[in-house]
Amino acid sequence: MSVPVAEGYAPYDVPAAGKPCQTYYKIVGNLTSGVTPLIVLHGGPGGGHGYVSSIADLAQPMHGTIPVVLYDQLGCGRSTRLRERCGDTTFWTVQLFVDELHNLRKHLGIERYDLLGHSWGAMLGMEVAVRRPPGLRRLVLSSGPASMPLWEEATGKLLKTLPEDVQQTIQKHERAGTFESPEYKEAMNAFSKFVCRMQPWPQEVIGVFEALEEDPTAYLTMQGPSEFTITGSLKTWNVIPELHKINVPTLVMNGAFDEAQDSVVAPIFQEVEKVKWYTFQNSAHMAQWEERDKYMEIVGGFLRL
Repeated sequence: MSVPVAEGYAPYDVPAAGKPCQTYYKIVGNLTSGVTPLIVLHGGPGGGHGYVSSIADLAQPMHGTIPVVLYDQLGCGRSTRLRERCGDTTFWTVQLFVDELHNLRKHLGIERYDLLGHSWGAMLGMEVAVRRPPGLRRLVLSSGPASMPLWEEATGKLLKTLPEDVQQTIQKHERAGTFESPEYKEAMNAFSKFVCRMQPWPQEVIGVFEALEEDPTAYLTMQGPSEFTITGSLKTWNVIPELHKINVPTLVMNGAFDEAQDSVVAPIFQEVEKVKWYTFQNSAHMAQWEERDKYMEIVGGFLRL
């Protein structure tokens, strides 16, 4: 039996945007089945839902027929674009995306739900969970840091494991701000082994970087020019002092070769009361593709508890 798929748009009233906004969503499975739905928060910011679309495998009977809600956060994918807001840190805030999630949830009539966030999406998931929303049942944090200073430190160490000439090329262009240089982009390819170890990369994973290049508005404003040069509004982001407020069962995951190193996820394991930690031994940052079956087994098992 095929799993139903529905898609649509949720109006999202953002007065500061100066124009009507909407959030594109895709539901895989049946929201009225009685099984708690899983809402997936993609990374970036601005990465779009495509590269986390494999998580919709959880809607299959073999994984528990869990309804999965995918969506494009404001500023990317099929949701409203706001290029004119590039660099506006008063507009691109964490609260904007927290509010968007709850706006979408209410639009879909979802009261009780599980959350899975990947990378920036995990950061967003923690920001949601520390506010203790009444309907949240379980939380999955996939390859996301507890603080951006920790992330910058960890990725800086990974950068130092690359060949000396590659490091120098990257540092030269980072200092000069010449991020469009072919030489810089080629050097950055050496860092890609900490993102995804599959050869070739799935098109969906390639797609996230194409999306960020096509419209880097949210990423540039909140993160910066690259994974390890954090110049945006998230530069000092740190949720560690708030983590003790998370009061739902939480699953923390990362890959053995992940740019989200153990050091960036360990505080979550230390501070959240009801928490499990799983590391995918053959994955970097994209375990939902690199170890797809194992990922669904681990996440599905946790959500069915």
